[in-house]
Amino acid sequence: MANLPFSEVYIKKTSKLKDFDIPSYQTDEAAGVDLSASIENSIKIHPWEREIIPCGISIAIPRGLEAQIRPRSGLAFKNGITILNTPGTIDSDYRGEIKVVLINLSNTSFAINPGDRIAQMIFANTIHVEFEEVDDLE
Repeated sequence: MANLPFSEVYIKKTSKLKDFDIPSYQTDEAAGVDLSASIENSIKIHPWEREIIPCGISIAIPRGLEAQIRPRSGLAFKNGITILNTPGTIDSDYRGEIKVVLINLSNTSFAINPGDRIAQMIFANTIHVEFEEVDDLE
């Protein structure tokens, strides 16, 4: 990637699907990577229902970074499918499988199929702060 900051993130594929690829940047300037549904059969999400969709990977994020899970704009605009807790945060000490809580905000059912791109993952810097209690704020 041309002249962009770089951090190494270890990734473990947990998906049992054949031909399941780990996330990758689609272009040199892409802010995030797409996460795919690691499911063996289609899952239908009915209007106003939510489902937890496994993404087939676990990651080890370096301290000082977080991963943010965000909706894919095409799914949201075309089908009313979005992420319930957006942006979702994956802390640097989490090692479990990444899963996405999708909700259907449309009036029609929508099927998530194996391998569908369902969300994007973006990495961001984090800092810890020290709180100091005061009587008044400027």
